[in-house]
Amino acid sequence: MNVNNARILVCDDEPHLREMVGEYLSDRGYQVIEAADAEKMFQIMDGNTPDLIILDINMPGEDGLTALRTIRTLSDVPVIMLTAAADVIDRVIGLEMGADDYLGKPVDLRELEARVKVSLRRRGAPVPKQEDTVATDTKAVVPVGICRLDLEAARLFGADGNEMAMTAMEFSLLRVFVENRGRVLNRAQLLEQAHDRGWEPFDRSIDLRISRLRKKIESNPSKPETLRTVRGVGYIFG
Repeated sequence: MNVNNARILVCDDEPHLREMVGEYLSDRGYQVIEAADAEKMFQIMDGNTPDLIILDINMPGEDGLTALRTIRTLSDVPVIMLTAAADVIDRVIGLEMGADDYLGKPVDLRELEARVKVSLRRRGAPVPKQEDTVATDTKAVVPVGICRLDLEAARLFGADGNEMAMTAMEFSLLRVFVENRGRVLNRAQLLEQAHDRGWEPFDRSIDLRISRLRKKIESNPSKPETLRTVRGVGYIFG
């Protein structure tokens, strides 16, 4: 069994978006359930909690952030939030409330699928047997501070060899840093290369993500040696 056997609940009040996302993910082997609002979503969850939820923020009735707060009292199921590109404050609040990832509208379906895979893997969804062990003799596995990053499987492993939780955007940022080792990257370059079009270069929320990465990969996050700040310019990895 692999991650494509997962049950995904899509909760959005836009019928066209639900149908588009549902059809795309269904064609790739996922089991998709649709809900037009939070009330219907919780009715579905009452019978059987899905493996992942794709949840819109702006819905009539109970909005996505309120629904997320309730979800976190019931389950640790991965939640990917959908939001308009300008809703920066909602994104930050959602991350602090326990959202696993964000994707701006209009939705890029290939990017959504990639983020779904990462979120499922980091929460322990079944993956192919050959991915269970990190191969030390492959270039796809690279050191990142005290950790090791599997670029092919999008998985992060701590110094003890155990897998660490990582969102899709965190993986994208680490991949960009690894591919640009020794180069100073500003926020605009990071956002462009990480393919996160929903964020603006002046948005400091990327600093929050990098701060969280430091807590995972640095031996002393308050004095980072792997992912360093270049004051007034950006960040450098190496």
